[in-house]
Amino acid sequence: MTFYPFNDIETISPRPMLFITGTEAHSREFSEDAYKHAAEPKELYGVPGAGHVDLYDRVALIPWAKLTTFFNEHLGQRATAAAG
Repeated sequence: MTFYPFNDIETISPRPMLFITGTEAHSREFSEDAYKHAAEPKELYGVPGAGHVDLYDRVALIPWAKLTTFFNEHLGQRATAAAG
């Protein structure tokens, strides 16, 4: 069985997608490629100086403020609209 993750990535829209990658990650191109294929709303965020595995367990590098802002902006709007 073969799986290509970008086959239907545009169908995720209009759900917001946040792609987080390290600026030094050897896998950064996969996040950039996913971002290019995704429909709006979307955002690509590079963590300065982080490599591929740095974001797994180097908690100080995890962009908590970006996560909070993104989820508040996108999920907060949806939660308010759904409740209203």
